[in-house]
Amino acid sequence: MLKSTMVSGKRIADVGYRLFSGSMMLLTLYGGYLCVVRARRYMDKQKALEAAAQDQREPEMIKD
Repeated sequence: MLKSTMVSGKRIADVGYRLFSGSMMLLTLYGGYLCVVRARRYMDKQKALEAAAQDQREPEMIKD
């Protein structure tokens, strides 16, 4: 009777492994999200810089 109410070491290890695996999965997903956000910001900034450079070049082209 006492054995059935106690939690075995294997069960504790299984629960710990699942918690650890779940947290690693969440960290991986969050890291991927941060990477995508950073890449998008970089691309938007590059596009804005390119547009600004294009705007500066256009008046010179009109003068010719």
